[in-house]
Amino acid sequence: MKDYIQIGKRKVGKGFPVYIIAEMSANHIQNYDLAVEIIHAAHSSGADAVKLQTYTPDTLTMDCNNEYFQIKGTLWDGMTLYGLYRQTYTPWEWQPKLKKIANDLGMDLFSSPFDETAVDFLEKMNVPAYKIASLEIVDFFLLKRIARTKKPVIMSTGTAGLGEIDEAVRTLRRAGCKELALLKCTSAYPSLPEEMNIRTIPHLADSFSVPTGLSDHTLGIEIPIAAVALGACIIEKHFIISRDSSSFDRAFSLEPDEFKAMVDGVRIVEKALGSIRYEVMENEEKISTYRRSLFVTQDMKKGEQFSKRTVRSIRPGHGLHPKFLDMVLNKRAAMDIKKGTPLNWGLLDDIPGDS
Repeated sequence: MKDYIQIGKRKVGKGFPVYIIAEMSANHIQNYDLAVEIIHAAHSSGADAVKLQTYTPDTLTMDCNNEYFQIKGTLWDGMTLYGLYRQTYTPWEWQPKLKKIANDLGMDLFSSPFDETAVDFLEKMNVPAYKIASLEIVDFFLLKRIARTKKPVIMSTGTAGLGEIDEAVRTLRRAGCKELALLKCTSAYPSLPEEMNIRTIPHLADSFSVPTGLSDHTLGIEIPIAAVALGACIIEKHFIISRDSSSFDRAFSLEPDEFKAMVDGVRIVEKALGSIRYEVMENEEKISTYRRSLFVTQDMKKGEQFSKRTVRSIRPGHGLHPKFLDMVLNKRAAMDIKKGTPLNWGLLDDIPGDS
């Protein structure tokens, strides 16, 4: 398994720029023009990719309103699964057109399929990658179908324990998936910061030897930025034009200015991470001249003995290193020396190595 995946022209993994995905989800409220506007706004906000969801109510569930199909404990309480998905799915006929719009802007566009017919459809669209949603991590038939496409796969891990993640990863690999990334995800809408546990991100990377990232449903931008500091290579965040929308996902989606602020924060942290190095940086060189060094602090006559009164460790850094102070004390001046002179070996009689 490679330590990066390649989506279109982009390498995604450690050592490469963080790959930022704008999740459209249901925020188009089934208005094609709004879906197009979202893509353009996501591009202007710095997204590298737009992600869709490819399903219909019938490919996700069945039209039934008994207690098993009633939604409870979420933002969508009181609805049935079928009723929710009927109002939130992205019409399939839009998706090739949306992909072309995104590609023309220089962005990738791919999707989360929810059954094999969606994978067949997306293959005809020639999507560059597949996203596996958290709740589909247990659908091994779907995982195998996606793996057989040989396309890169990004899989969210919300609701899954380590054993379930391992089983899903093994299923994908055995079925032919060679490029896989895993996203830490808390499948609560919205998610609370204290439930995010983003220290899991580097553990996922170590456990499965894959690029890792974050699929985030918190209300702000702090968690994704912090995730990058922990090694996240991918950030996925829901994107909306305005939370005044009637979208079912509005409560955990970012507006364009917020998304751009997140992207800017990620790019700054990305630069700050740099590499492990201890040498003086170019911009530090001038300031380093203001480190301490040994200076003569009183006028001295030739032959006079140096003491703590006549030589001190002070700023700036043009004299001998302060570590030589003990050696200098009790030596004698080789010549007259004016106050404020940086000390050097030529000003000392009987310096180390003299014969």
